[in-house]
Amino acid sequence: MWDLASGKLLRSITDAHPPGTAILHIKFTDDPTLAICNDSGGSVFELSFKRVMGVRTCESRCLFSGSKGEVCCIEPLHAKVELRDHPITQYSLLAMASLTKILVIGLKPSLKVWMTFPYGRMDPSSVPLLAWHFVAVQNSVNPMLAFCRGDVVHFLLVKRDDTGAIHVTKQRQLHLHYDLINFTWINSRTAVLLDSVEKLHVIDRQTQEELETIEISEVQLVYNSSHFKSLATGGNVSEALALVGEKACYQSISSCGGQVFYLGTKSVHVMTLRSWRERVDHLLKQERLTDALALAWSFYEGLSGDTSKRKAVIADRMVEILLHYADRTLKKCPDQGKIQVMEQHFQDVVPVIVDYSLLLQRTDLLFNQIYDKMSENSVAKGVFLECLEPYILSDKLMGITAQVMKDLLLHFQDKNRLENLEACIVHMDITSLDIQQVVLLCWENHLYDAMIYVYNSGMNDFISPMEKLFKVIAPPLNAGKSLTDEQVVMGNKLLVYISCCLAGRAYPLGDIPEDLVPLVKNQVFEFLIRLHSTEGSVDEEVYPYVRTLLHFDTREFLNVLALTFEDFKNDKQAVEYQQRIVDILLKVMVENSDFTPSQVGCLFTFLARQLAKPNNTLFVNRTLFDQVLEFLCSPDDDSRHSERQQVLLELLQAGGIVQFEETRLIQMAEKAEFYQICEFMYERQLRYDKIIGCYLRDPVRKEEVFNYIHNILSMPGYSAEEKQSVWQKALEHIEELLLLSPCKAADLVAIHFSEQIESIITNLQDQFLLFQFLRSLLDPREGINQDLIHLPPCVTEQFIELLCQYSPDQVLETLKVLEYCRLEETIQITQKHQLHEASSYLLEKKGDIHGAFLVMLERLQSKLLTLTQEDESSAELPLLESIEDTLMKTIALCQRNSHNLDQQQQEALWFPLLEAMMSPQKLSGSSQCRYSESLKSLTMQVLNNMAAFIALPSILQRILQDPVYGKGKLGEIQGLVLGMLDTFNYEQTLLETTTSLLNHDLHWSLCNLRASVTRGLTPKQDYCCVCLQQYKRRQETADEIIVFSCGHLYHSLCLLSKECGTVTKGLMRWMCYKCNSSNKGGKLSENFSELKKGSGASLAQTSSETLLDPQQIQAFDQLCRLNRGTSRLALLTELSRSHGGEKHGLLSVSQGDPATSSVFQNENFQLHLAPPPLAED
Repeated sequence: MWDLASGKLLRSITDAHPPGTAILHIKFTDDPTLAICNDSGGSVFELSFKRVMGVRTCESRCLFSGSKGEVCCIEPLHAKVELRDHPITQYSLLAMASLTKILVIGLKPSLKVWMTFPYGRMDPSSVPLLAWHFVAVQNSVNPMLAFCRGDVVHFLLVKRDDTGAIHVTKQRQLHLHYDLINFTWINSRTAVLLDSVEKLHVIDRQTQEELETIEISEVQLVYNSSHFKSLATGGNVSEALALVGEKACYQSISSCGGQVFYLGTKSVHVMTLRSWRERVDHLLKQERLTDALALAWSFYEGLSGDTSKRKAVIADRMVEILLHYADRTLKKCPDQGKIQVMEQHFQDVVPVIVDYSLLLQRTDLLFNQIYDKMSENSVAKGVFLECLEPYILSDKLMGITAQVMKDLLLHFQDKNRLENLEACIVHMDITSLDIQQVVLLCWENHLYDAMIYVYNSGMNDFISPMEKLFKVIAPPLNAGKSLTDEQVVMGNKLLVYISCCLAGRAYPLGDIPEDLVPLVKNQVFEFLIRLHSTEGSVDEEVYPYVRTLLHFDTREFLNVLALTFEDFKNDKQAVEYQQRIVDILLKVMVENSDFTPSQVGCLFTFLARQLAKPNNTLFVNRTLFDQVLEFLCSPDDDSRHSERQQVLLELLQAGGIVQFEETRLIQMAEKAEFYQICEFMYERQLRYDKIIGCYLRDPVRKEEVFNYIHNILSMPGYSAEEKQSVWQKALEHIEELLLLSPCKAADLVAIHFSEQIESIITNLQDQFLLFQFLRSLLDPREGINQDLIHLPPCVTEQFIELLCQYSPDQVLETLKVLEYCRLEETIQITQKHQLHEASSYLLEKKGDIHGAFLVMLERLQSKLLTLTQEDESSAELPLLESIEDTLMKTIALCQRNSHNLDQQQQEALWFPLLEAMMSPQKLSGSSQCRYSESLKSLTMQVLNNMAAFIALPSILQRILQDPVYGKGKLGEIQGLVLGMLDTFNYEQTLLETTTSLLNHDLHWSLCNLRASVTRGLTPKQDYCCVCLQQYKRRQETADEIIVFSCGHLYHSLCLLSKECGTVTKGLMRWMCYKCNSSNKGGKLSENFSELKKGSGASLAQTSSETLLDPQQIQAFDQLCRLNRGTSRLALLTELSRSHGGEKHGLLSVSQGDPATSSVFQNENFQLHLAPPPLAED
């Protein structure tokens, strides 16, 4: 122990730690008489220094023994001088990191463990690190411990409560992508981390942002590996500690006063945080001027409170950088090359200069020194002026010097960017503008917004802009010409401008000064109601300005007036203006015929709204409304019918109804066929039944009558009398409703008139209309809920009768979906109309299978007879197609019902059908007949289908018993017989091939299964899973080695101790202990083993029985689960049943009871196809 001031050796301590171990750490606490040391045995000792009678002594006390875990890092809590009075310092806290956990203990007043924190799994080569620092959290300063091992840093906040107890709380973690070998605090917010490849990472603790990365491999850092490996004492340390020592550099890095010292092999390096000025200068040296400005501004913004002096210092430094930046930009401008290259150069730089100048609020600097510099280069000047635009538009830059503003106008004019120029002008301070120059420029280039802004703001003139705009749009409107797009834009601007002036708003943005608002309103009103314009001709009509606006857009002009009238309250002069302008509007529009009905309607709708207001002061002569009604309802021609009706409807809805006599209004509306007006009036009078007639007579809205009737009858809010009147009126007009839409009318009837259906049917005279009504009502496919309808069967039969008359092709499909009909009566109707297929369907449904078959057979025979009697000139192709269609339906009938018939009944169906198909061939008597091939093909289809139900010998016997063929004329049926035999041979071959493939596949699978369950077993490890000893070390003769198919290995005595052996038929059977114990809560897997007899390293497999033992059975079950689906046994059984059943001949799919149906009919049936097995030697 040395005195650093004098270089004197104070004491030598020989018994501080056990001999044979190296010292890893020795650190003083805040108490100079107390130090902590840590040796290579993993133990921690407390060294207490005393001086008694001039003799220096040292007492050592073991705080932590290495036998409980090797500590390799210790860190006592040190407090700065200003924090020495902190209540937590009295505990003299010490943090210790072993290879498995972290401990925080208090040395005073007595030894106590305050926290234990285990690591969890870590890389064994990573270095445990600890570092204390006082930080401010939630308005209090407390120590924070950072500890890490690997790539995750944990932060623990240590607090002392009122009772004196220490509490440790976890803070957020820091996850890294590199392994750490050192962690050092620089201040409470910043830490320096050193990774395993000797890179420094400067980290902000709160944001977890990596601020900087530095490579320090040139330092040649000194590592403490020799101490951790205890090479000086013979290397008697654990492997784990020696592995950590590979990266340990605890004693080579130290921090003090915001500086970090690094010990290299040849030098010592110091790392410090730069001041803000040094950081800015460092960026400037690297010519990173944009980054330097951004960093300086971040410092400027980060200052809070009364820091005006410090902000001024930073601002002065930023001004210096900006001027330097401007000079450097002009010097480094490319002298040659394309103009685009120069523009890009300045566009990268000039916006930055402008941005920071405005952030610093130094417009004097921007428009004097910097602008003068930029003006030296024309490209730089242009880019500078264009950079000002976004700041002007966002009102961040209002005051610009006159010279810069003049240059800006000229620049935008030269570039033909007039819209940008106009947008800038309306945001500028008017005092910086040359008014004469701007007005001339705006008028020449049609910049009306800017012109209005200059007149209003610069000269307080609100009338001159209107006069100029009226001069442009009035002449074409008065001449009846259509306006150009530009003139339409001007007219819209004029309307908006007038609206803004009357509402006290400035155009295009802002507000008119409050003292000018009344004056501006009066001036604008006086201007609008002028009798003549200032430069008007002799023949000019009166009130030209109002007339022009009405012609331009009547509705919008009246909307502007309506908004203005909203503000006229308790203002006598305003009320006078209001009445005066209304009188002028009436005079201009009513006394002239050059306005459309829509325009006149807009005026009176506007007036009606004004008159309907509770505080109305306007007076309008009621006769004018009568004139408007006459004008709208009694035009000279029928043009614009819908427009006139809509205008009148809007007028009434706006409150104009009070201006008219209702009876006269309804009469005129009916005369003019204004049915929406009639509906409006009837609804006011609650005469809802009359509205039905309005809908039926209105060609545009006829279809809506159904919804209207339904809503009245079903929705609440209407009285019973009103609903009854509507119900009665709808019933009277039911025929009209049916003609309009039979489907919708039937839906309405089913819901609201279900009890009147029979009387409706009786009263309908038009049979086709009745048919449409009944089809919509009774056919479920039309979507009407049949539960709402309760009709007698005769109505359904009447519908079927009409269906047979008007749509015979749809009878069969309709019968299939009809729910209620009497079979006998319906059969009579279909037979009456000779609809054979429908009759057959009904007979089959009745249960008369033979009768249904006879109907179809008769139909088939009649078609065959027609075919044989036709001459060659007739078209036989459609007839053959018809015969085939009838035959297919007859075969389907036989197939559907054969399953439920006995042999004799089946023959009664199939043989007449076969006879019917063969008869024409007998009659024709020649094979050269043009249709014989087609008939033979159809006969073959009959044979193929009947073979599934009738045995082949019976078919051949019946054919041979025929008198025609019994006399030796077998040549005619030779093709049929040979076809039957070919089909039989084909299906027999197909069945044999399928069976062979299945047998071969089954054999291959069983061979593989046998090979897998008899293969030798390989253990996963060389020790017993119960006693954890290697099987080689135990030499008991009675002990055997057990290996399971799962790879686990046991001694037989260990398994017996766990009760995992059972005796079955005199043989010992074993279960895997680990597999069974891990399968908790479920059924234990009886995983039986193959017994391996022998000892030591030799394992011999025991002989297995020829039968499958339980383990093999389990493996077989597992294989079956992997190949889920129908078993091969089930497939073979099904095929053999189909092959050897009572039905002979062709293989058919049964359509019997689903419970006994084939596995092939199961929708989940799958074929597990596999490639053919390899040939094995």
